[in-house]
Amino acid sequence: MAGVFLLQALLCTSSLMGLAHGALNFESVQLKEKDVAGFPGVAFPKKGKAQPSNAKCKAFPGSNDWPSSAEWRRLNATLGGALLNPDPPAAACYKGPNYDAAKCSFLVNNASNTHYYIDDPISALTTWPQGSTCLPALNPTGKCTRGGYPSYIVNATTVKHIQLAINFARNKNVRLVIKNTGHDFGGRSIGAGSLSIWTHNLDAFEYLPKFKLGAYSGPAAHFGAGLEQWELFNQMQLNNITIVGAGFRAIGANGGWFASGGHGSLASLYGLAADQALELHVVTADGRYLVANELQNTDLFYALRGGGGSTYGVVTSVIVKAYPPITLMESNLYIACNPPADTNARARWAPITAATNYVNDTERFWEAVSIYFRFKETIVDTKNVDWDYIYPLGPNSFSFRTRISYPGLTPSQAANLLQPLYDQFTIAGFTFHPTNLTELSSTYLPYAGTSLTAPPGPAVGTANTRYRSRLYPRENWSDDTLFNATMSAIRFAVETGGYTFHGLSYGPTLEVAGYPGRTSAVNPAWRKAVMHGALMTVQPTNFTPQQARDEEATMAVYTKRIRDVTPGSGSYMNEGDPGEPDWQGSFYGRDGTYEKLLKVKKDRDPWGLFWARTTVGSEAWEVQSVDGYPWSQNGRLCKVAPEGKGKDKGKGKRKNK
Repeated sequence: MAGVFLLQALLCTSSLMGLAHGALNFESVQLKEKDVAGFPGVAFPKKGKAQPSNAKCKAFPGSNDWPSSAEWRRLNATLGGALLNPDPPAAACYKGPNYDAAKCSFLVNNASNTHYYIDDPISALTTWPQGSTCLPALNPTGKCTRGGYPSYIVNATTVKHIQLAINFARNKNVRLVIKNTGHDFGGRSIGAGSLSIWTHNLDAFEYLPKFKLGAYSGPAAHFGAGLEQWELFNQMQLNNITIVGAGFRAIGANGGWFASGGHGSLASLYGLAADQALELHVVTADGRYLVANELQNTDLFYALRGGGGSTYGVVTSVIVKAYPPITLMESNLYIACNPPADTNARARWAPITAATNYVNDTERFWEAVSIYFRFKETIVDTKNVDWDYIYPLGPNSFSFRTRISYPGLTPSQAANLLQPLYDQFTIAGFTFHPTNLTELSSTYLPYAGTSLTAPPGPAVGTANTRYRSRLYPRENWSDDTLFNATMSAIRFAVETGGYTFHGLSYGPTLEVAGYPGRTSAVNPAWRKAVMHGALMTVQPTNFTPQQARDEEATMAVYTKRIRDVTPGSGSYMNEGDPGEPDWQGSFYGRDGTYEKLLKVKKDRDPWGLFWARTTVGSEAWEVQSVDGYPWSQNGRLCKVAPEGKGKDKGKGKRKNK
């Protein structure tokens, strides 16, 4: 993987300024005042009151205020050649100077079986926000256009690169976006007419066996913003440690996943990813490189731990708590109701295996699923987690699969934990065979796995998956009437709406979050949740804007019913709906958290430089989509008209939903 940096231990003692550890190598290369002499476009702002642009919109290609070609060339020279201007990958499939039959064939047939899209500076794994204006096809129709992809990209390999990009975008009123892996379902990694900061190659790692800061004393790890989860797993194994990480190996270990909370297999035991942070290194909108911890820049230390990404600054690295090595055991349960004989008719992730338990009646299927969902409270209360899916496979045809992870338990302990679940199945008349229990020993593995993953990393493809998520509070389990209403709402969405339901059981309470996680900006709804559940669908790439709007309206019927049985709760932004009603309350909290975060945003970014859909402060701007596609990033970014006359549907009166 590109951009691997040699590490040098830069240990220093704690000070009143709170700097408990030195910078990673790439962070020691910083922009100095002498570097910007003679080039006002990359100058730091003058000390004193900030002077935001009076322009109603960000500069856009073709507008009078768009930087000239000479200015872009000078920026590239100042960056040492790190400024990229790539065409969309699929341009290789369209007639013209970029046509490349071999590359096109690769994109269509093989790219999704490789790490290509993660390593590509312009791509995002979800294509609909871009406008689907340049899709790979062997015989495409129409023309390939840039659509919502950025105009220029800075391949950041030093802090100096990030500072230059920030200063240029701020001074020239250019839209700025931040992209790590592009594992993004809401269009926050792209933007038409933007300058993108690509942090993918900031992937350094350093293990700190003895780290002390504030009330914390113990092992820690310091790693860059671009480190992927599979690389973090490798480092865990090499250093014989455990670090809270994501389940999907190609997710950035310190990107948007981390910034909005970040869930994973250890969430019920150690908390969310944001709960682990002891210190963050960040470049803010004034182009300054700062260290944030509980002793300095405390407002940023609060906001950057769960308050969402792409809005307060560009995080370059994080220091997190490290734990002793832990084993992670897993078990599976499969239930199917009248599965179709044609395997092609089954959902991609709905396997029918030798261990599948069959029922032939729809009511009995949902009864079995309900028994399992009741058990979720036990899963999180015993510090475990689960991932489950309910798939609609056709008329009166469904499948259910779940995987429970048991950090730190022995096979016999896990078997004892599961037995009450199977006892309940037996009482209800189900003859489910707990064959998975006899297989536990085969998955009794260290958390990081048994072998190192070699570059270039796991295969990842593009997909137009849409998530609409909700955090289901504990009250939905303690009240029988509310639990039944919850199951009815889920069933309604799957059975009538045809949506897949994806449930994840976690218990990252304040007690579990510990120090200093309990004082973070994580959505308070996480602390009371037993389950994070999402309705999933794949949005066709050929959807017209009207079809997309119709789908939004249809989905709203089902999401409203789920919100009605979870009043006052919230949603996880990373797997949330970009069109979420009252997104400020849903994604950030209704206890004053959003207002507190908004103050940090305004204090740290008075220019409105950082913007992404549904991030803190984003209600002040909107994308004027050229195609009318809801929540598209294919258009110019402009300020919202006063008195609620803008198009941003996230605005409006707050409701306690």
